[in-house]
Amino acid sequence: MQTSHSQIAALQKRLSKKNALLRSLLLLLTLDSSACFAADRYLIDPEHTFSYFEYNHWGLSMQRSRFDTTAGSIEIDHDARSGSIDIEIDAASVSTGSNGFNRILRSGDFFDAANYPKISFKSSSLHFEEKQLTQVDGDLTIKGITHPVTLEISNFNCRFMLAYGKQACGANGSAKILRSDYKLASYVPFISDAVTLHICVEAIKDYGSATPDGTR
Repeated sequence: MQTSHSQIAALQKRLSKKNALLRSLLLLLTLDSSACFAADRYLIDPEHTFSYFEYNHWGLSMQRSRFDTTAGSIEIDHDARSGSIDIEIDAASVSTGSNGFNRILRSGDFFDAANYPKISFKSSSLHFEEKQLTQVDGDLTIKGITHPVTLEISNFNCRFMLAYGKQACGANGSAKILRSDYKLASYVPFISDAVTLHICVEAIKDYGSATPDGTR
């Protein structure tokens, strides 16, 4: 039985498509299983990052307010258990659901956003249990005043996100601070000095000019 040139060409085309599919699947598996173990840089995704703080209001209830704008970057190497985290929060983006209260918090009595527009956190060390990030030590700066804090980390995960076509990492971080340490002590003790800062973050891998499969 003879095979025509057209049949051979069709077979080669089908094999080529199968090979391309296998290469794509292998790429996804490689990115999903091993990309977390290289020292990579991730850029914070502002659409899926939520920074907020909570405090006791006159002993009546726990109140929460948020910041609408958070930016920054994360570098992490699971294999070496090292990395760095750099976060900036726009103080003027504080949001309470009340325009009047927003103006109060932006004023000199509290964040003084006109003179100190950025709240920043810069890590000094990362702590792991096996491959899981559990704590981040660093310096928190508010109103130009810097103090060391420790972010307790939960829900830390990295994976290849099909929606983005890129690797992404996410986590929830929280730290307890005193308002008085940062000259934010108006109305203490009626409004609690102790505040818990939460940063729920997602970050997308920065490939630079390269694509996720390493091409340019």
